[in-house]
Amino acid sequence: MEAPMTGGDAATPAPVPAPPMPVSGTVPWPRIAVGTPGPEFEPRPPGPYSYDHPDTECDGWSTSALTLRFASVRGAKHRYYRQPRQDAARAAAHQPTGAVVFAVADGVSSAVASELGAVEACRAAMERLLHLLSANTEPAEPLDLAGVVHHAAQRLWEITRWRLEGREPELADVAGQHATTLVAGAVRPASDGPAMVELCRIGDSAAWVLDSTSAHYASLFRPKTAPDAVLVSNEVVSLPQVPHPLEQVRVPLQERQVLLVGTDGVADPLGDGDGQVGSLFAGQLAAPCAPLWFAHVLDFSRETFDDDRTLLAIWPQTSERR
Repeated sequence: MEAPMTGGDAATPAPVPAPPMPVSGTVPWPRIAVGTPGPEFEPRPPGPYSYDHPDTECDGWSTSALTLRFASVRGAKHRYYRQPRQDAARAAAHQPTGAVVFAVADGVSSAVASELGAVEACRAAMERLLHLLSANTEPAEPLDLAGVVHHAAQRLWEITRWRLEGREPELADVAGQHATTLVAGAVRPASDGPAMVELCRIGDSAAWVLDSTSAHYASLFRPKTAPDAVLVSNEVVSLPQVPHPLEQVRVPLQERQVLLVGTDGVADPLGDGDGQVGSLFAGQLAAPCAPLWFAHVLDFSRETFDDDRTLLAIWPQTSERR
């Protein structure tokens, strides 16, 4: 979760040409270069006990109302220095309500086992979200997102206690082992209107609604720096701390829009969406693509942006895709 060496993109970029999806049997996909690419090298393996945190993972599926894709890729810095990917994402469909629930986390680089903290925070958030939907199926009733993040924070205390062989941890112990950011929430379809997005965050990950017609990105959370800021701070509130009040958002998701949730490895190069990375995503994510291609687009190459990247996207089903 390191800050990049430079800020977002220029205000008036040239379009980023993404190669067409190759057919089976062609040469391996080259990474998509955005502006000046970073160095190319074969990724190095992380430590032997990082087998639960692969270099790249992706998922994708559709319900009758919503389509989901997500991918998480290890950044160039971690690939070079043999460190595991510290981002994580999880998603599930709740069949009784038709909702899609999700969690995206970015382990804090200073924590010893932040990759485990990110995964466990996502798992705990998912458990609680699914429980809340099963207990109350009314779309008009807001979800208890504060309860979701407290449940995730409690999980970090539990796994830290286990690592300390039963000794009761202090806050510094939990943060030093498993600190992570978290964005968690749900998209609930409605029979008489647009789907409703509910989400919360702890830390500096981000979320946007991308209008596929205008290619405009509407940020759902305040940016971590002001537009005229000279320096970018690495300091961030993260789980197991739960700030009060909790940042929460509830917005409709219209047809021709896509919800995007990403870690700062995505947010930093994307900036306000008016640059080359914004152009790439707007062109490639206007409609759902194959999950493997989604991961390939996310793994673009751009110098100085070497953090892990995780991006989750949810599209409402349109009449053409039904």
